[in-house]
This record gives sequence, structure tokens and C-alpha cells, in this order.
Amino acid sequence: MLQPELEALERGRLDALVLERLRAALAAALANPAHARRLGGARPEDIGRPEDWRGLPFLTKAELRDAYPFGLAGAREQGYRRIHMSSGTTGNPILNPYTTADIRQWGEVMARCYVAAGVTARDVIQITPSFGLFTGGFGFHYGAERLGAMVIPMGAGRTSLQLRLMRDLKATVVTAIATYPLRMIEVAREEKFDLGSLSLRTGIFGSEMWSDELRARIEKELGIRAYDIIGMTETGGPGMGIDCAARAGIHVWEDHFFAEIVDPTTGAAVADGSEGELVVTTLTREGLPLVRYRTHDLTRVVSRARCECGRTSLRLDRLRGRTDDMVIFKGVNFYPRQIETVLLQHPGVSHEYQIVLDSDGGDRMTVLVETEPGCDSGVGARIRRELHNLLALSPDVRLLPLGEIERPPGKAVRVVDRRTTR
Repeated sequence: MLQPELEALERGRLDALVLERLRAALAAALANPAHARRLGGARPEDIGRPEDWRGLPFLTKAELRDAYPFGLAGAREQGYRRIHMSSGTTGNPILNPYTTADIRQWGEVMARCYVAAGVTARDVIQITPSFGLFTGGFGFHYGAERLGAMVIPMGAGRTSLQLRLMRDLKATVVTAIATYPLRMIEVAREEKFDLGSLSLRTGIFGSEMWSDELRARIEKELGIRAYDIIGMTETGGPGMGIDCAARAGIHVWEDHFFAEIVDPTTGAAVADGSEGELVVTTLTREGLPLVRYRTHDLTRVVSRARCECGRTSLRLDRLRGRTDDMVIFKGVNFYPRQIETVLLQHPGVSHEYQIVLDSDGGDRMTVLVETEPGCDSGVGARIRRELHNLLALSPDVRLLPLGEIERPPGKAVRVVDRRTTR
């Protein structure tokens, strides 16, 4: 552990620390009149236990967009040292200003994530997320510096060069958005690059939903152990939590982030173990305080007991999807990750797929999936049957040669909805 005195804090003392920081976070938010108005007269002294937090209103993405650029920002008197921005494509962007303390906190929680993944100061870390308004590259960089490891700050793209430097500089850790390792594997295959020549042993991936089946495939192809990291621009970037070697859930750093799981429809709290929407309050961020921010991410509390790694923070299940990514087709609700799980159970089926929805001549769903040379031609029928058993849908399944589906420069596009009405 990086900070065992906090990461392994006994549950009673951790709960007391969280309560103290909830009150402080509320007081800091109330210093901004815009927050004070939306919080409707809430007072820190009214928070006698964490459950009292549920009486506060939710904060939504739309409210953050409407507050552009700094309407809901805090700590203005301290001055901002950095700005990052959400990657959303509609409406105003969400800006997150960082104070000196925010940058220091970011490096701390990211360093904790590295240590949870078994990374040490002796490692060589290749950072492939972009450096810029997107938070990924800088977060991984700050954490690596805090840890004292060597950094290769590659940023996004140039996959051939990524592989060459990864080999020649003997990188042992790679950080990336979850689907980028797939691009690395493809380029290696195209250029006959020997992945066995790499010194990689650890991968830390996030920013996208990715299934256990996809993780297993990445681990097999690259010969690494892969870890799932969570976080978003609004919370300060990656570093809110990560799974450990026990793979018994994603540890959330509770001394910095207060997590709730609520029913996506009613907003009511759900019991531990039940799936719902993740709601996050930032306890120590200054530039953009979040009070009950609805993330749209779906997960559940796995456990609040001490993990076998020794950490005591609550553990969340891996994110299953987003409430705004749910697909509704002929009255059936599903998430792309469910399709991915079925596809990757079949040998010879690629990780690249798209779900295409059309309304020409009636609603139609087609699953495009690439297959490797020599793949059994009957796999399409088996996939169709399994999807029917899982979702009560019978989509067309089209098998394509490798490379047929367009690769976007950033996150993978899994759903193409061409329907004229929803």
C-alpha cells in the first residue's frame, strides 16, 4: 500500500473520517452561492450520519454544463493551476479547474492505484492516453511521478512507435483506454511484431466499459495482468478507484470519494449487492466540488469488509454499463457489454463488433462481428441463438473479415443507431 494508515483504516474510524469530510465538503460547496441555492438551506451540522446525505439533491451533468465555465466552481480565491474538460460532444463542455491541492490529491490517489496494481518505483510506465484537456494522460503521469517510477509519456496514437519504444525501453506497465490494447494487438499482427519481445507485466485500463471476457483476451495476447481503473473528468480524472490482485471488486478511496448506489429511476438508495446508478461526492477536491453527482454508471456494492489485500475501503463491482448507453430495441433493454460477453466466448471471433439498428422496412438489428481466417462459418448461427436465449432477440449476425469495421481514433463505437424514431 502507498498509505496503509489510510487504505487499511479500521472501518469505524474510516466511517468517522468520511462523516467529518462530508460536512467539510458541504461547507466548501456552500461557499459558492450557486451551490447554496441548489442545496436548499442544507447545513453541515445537519449531517449526523452518512445516511443524512441522502436528503440532499442530486447534481446532474446538465447542471454542470449549464454552469459553464465556472458557475459551480470553488476555491477561486486560491487560484487555479490547471483546467481539464469533459470529452462530451453535445452542449457546453464541463470544465474542471484544479488548485495546487487538487493536483497533489490527484497524484496521491493515482499512486495508490499503481501500488494496488503491484506497480513500484522500479517499473517503467508507458502512458498511452492523450495529454491535453482529456484527463487521462496527466493523471497517469502524476501518479507515476508520485510513485517515483520512470515514465514514457507517449500519449495517444502512433501505435507502431508505441510498440517499438515499449520493446526497446523495456516498459513493464502500460496504461490505456480499455480498447487501445486491442489496437496494439492488431498492429502487431499486421506488422509481424513479436509481442513476446515485450517486457510488459501489468496493464491499467479504463475510460470505457469492458467485459471480463475482453480482459481475459487482452491478458492472454499481451501476457499481462490487467487492472480496471475508474474515474471521470468531473471527479478529477482517473484514480477514484481500482481493483487489486484479489479481483474482488474495485476499491474506492473512501477518504476522498463518497459513493452511493441509487435506483436510476426513483433515485432511492438500494441495498448493498443490488445494482444501481453510482452517485459520487468529492470529499477533498477544491476546484469543482461535487455533491451527489449522478454519474450514469451502473454498478453495485460488492463488500464493505476488509479485502484479502488488507484494504478496508468499500468495493464496487466492475462498471456494467451506463444508463444513457442502454439500447432499447423492440421493447427489450440491453447494454453493448452483454453482446460483447457472448461474442468473445467463441474461438475465432474478434473483439471488434458493432450493433447496427435500422428502421428501413421495420426495426432491424444487425450485429457485425469480425472473425479470424478459418473461423467456423457456423459461429454466426450459434451467436444468434445465444443472443436470443439471453435477450429474447434474434438479430442478424454478419461475419466480416478482420479490419472491416472502422477503427475510430478514440473510444470504440459499439452502437450505430440509424432508426428515424426511438
